[in-house]
Amino acid sequence: MTYQAPTPSALSTMLDTVKFDASGLIAAIAQQHDTGEVLMIAWMTREALQETLETGRVCYFSRSRQKLWRKGETSGQIQHLHEARLDCDGDAVLLLVNQIGVACHTGRRSCFYRAFGPDGLVELTKPEIDPKALYGKQA
Repeated sequence: MTYQAPTPSALSTMLDTVKFDASGLIAAIAQQHDTGEVLMIAWMTREALQETLETGRVCYFSRSRQKLWRKGETSGQIQHLHEARLDCDGDAVLLLVNQIGVACHTGRRSCFYRAFGPDGLVELTKPEIDPKALYGKQA
């Protein structure tokens, strides 16, 4: 199934349904569309969600940089939208994506690579790529 962008009128109606928080943000969970693997959580503004739905390339909002962040623009680790879903309360988005490369800035496929164990955090996966190779600096 190839992603199909909504019509402009449908997009506007859908975006009006989303409940952004007081800061104008909504939590966005990225999940690999064919395996169900949870890759990451990030934040979106209305503009980021609109761009994502219009283009099919995932765009987030960077709270640290206070600007739109197109996944993969510096690392090459792009997310292509397969489907977007809004939760029952309208305050969280699930993005079913095709992740190209790793999703985590630590060089791992998923940001959820640590489990809470009886003796502390357990590292489940090692980096697949050195973060320096992704961004030119240590993560």
